Amino acid sequence: MAEISKPQCVAITGATGYIGGRLAPRLLDSGFRIRCLVRTPAKLQDREWAKDSRVEVRQTDLEDAESLTRNLDGCQAAFYLVHSMSSAGAEYAQQDRRLASIFADATRKAGVGRIIYLGGLGETGADLSEHLSSRREVEHALASTGVPVTVLRAAMIIGSGSASFEILRYLVERLPVMITPKWVSTMSQPIAVENVIEYLARTLSKPEMAGGIFDIGGPDVFCYRDIMRIMAEELGLRRRWIIPVPVLTPRLSSYWIHLITPLSHKIARPLAEGLKNPVVCRDDRITQQIPQKLLTVREAIRAALRQMTENQVETNWSMAGPMPGDPDWAGGRVFRDERKVTIHAPDWAIFRAICRAGGGHGWYAADWLWRVRGWVDLLVGGPGLRRGRRDSETIGYGEALDFWRVVGLEPNRSLALRAEMKLPGEALIEFRIEPKNGTGFTLTQRALFYPRGLFGLLYWYAVAPLHHIVFRGMLLGVEREALKIATGTGKAG
Repeated sequence: MAEISKPQCVAITGATGYIGGRLAPRLLDSGFRIRCLVRTPAKLQDREWAKDSRVEVRQTDLEDAESLTRNLDGCQAAFYLVHSMSSAGAEYAQQDRRLASIFADATRKAGVGRIIYLGGLGETGADLSEHLSSRREVEHALASTGVPVTVLRAAMIIGSGSASFEILRYLVERLPVMITPKWVSTMSQPIAVENVIEYLARTLSKPEMAGGIFDIGGPDVFCYRDIMRIMAEELGLRRRWIIPVPVLTPRLSSYWIHLITPLSHKIARPLAEGLKNPVVCRDDRITQQIPQKLLTVREAIRAALRQMTENQVETNWSMAGPMPGDPDWAGGRVFRDERKVTIHAPDWAIFRAICRAGGGHGWYAADWLWRVRGWVDLLVGGPGLRRGRRDSETIGYGEALDFWRVVGLEPNRSLALRAEMKLPGEALIEFRIEPKNGTGFTLTQRALFYPRGLFGLLYWYAVAPLHHIVFRGMLLGVEREALKIATGTGKAG
């Protein structure tokens, strides 16, 4: 059947997330105008595709039905690509169901022609995990007001930066011997992220798919043990020994995943619970509707690893989620550690040096102390240092740097990082670059800590003696790196 003319304007919720951030430029390539409905517009300020004149970014609260209806007005179709696992904790299923109902009602009132939703594979029934059951409830909620919904159901999505790919990679890289739950024998039909994006984008020009539910998957069906074996081979590692045992509960599995991989147990637990369910396509109707070359599991893993090696990771699982509000730094007891240095290098070189911190590059000084702090954070349920960074050179607003989050960014002028490690208070590090009488630039590094209760005060006084080592070393390290960059001797990495 010949494809019909494309909708003029398409709304995307979740444009700052893993799938939405890759779908948006694909839709632009197909000639669509897109309207990104996002909670934090600043997260898109560094995305090249967001600067396209056909892109409209609107700050939108999905809980505000009236505002949502206004922002959907004029859109012919809407992608619903949000979930609450990382922000709502144990109540994520209830929150997801409520938000989907509000969205469905808003699309009806705004006259949107159809909704497209990316859900999860899995048989229906009483034994379905809470995570997959929640995806089904979202499907029903989206369809509750009569707007046609196209549902694409996927299993594991393999792509650089995806949550499931990161779990797989870290487990295989770090554990030559794995004591695993029985789910390693569960059958799964993974799909490459580029195939997912292609299905989503081309669904728009298939009106006959409106109101339909389609399973999407790659050409391979493997158990998770075999997928781990392929991952090890593609990483060039020796054979991994996998020993399944019946005693590991989803809760224990989620804490194990949290300790070994960058994902928090809030995200790991629902994912771990879902691994007990076989996730295999029941039909291949979509391959007739939207033919494309489907990557094998090995090809998808190889492509993802290549993107990581070449610093071409477009989006990362850690980029999604709400930005926490700032504490009142001006009021109450706030501890400060402020240091300055004059650097005889251009402002752009200083800023680039600051932006290289974190991930594999380290934090310029006392890396062993940072590692100890990371392990302590892991043990108490924080993210630790394992989130790393999306790109070794560039960062954007809202991105993660180990256990920090970028909450302020002005190129060549300032950078602010907010702590996401477990703390008895709120912590912020700010870097500000200012000209100094034509002889260079002053770099001011300021650490702020807003304590919560007695434990917050005790924490600050306990770590204060280490600040001279950590913060002074970081400042001098930035100076050294900036001078190298300015003279052309500072290599990317």
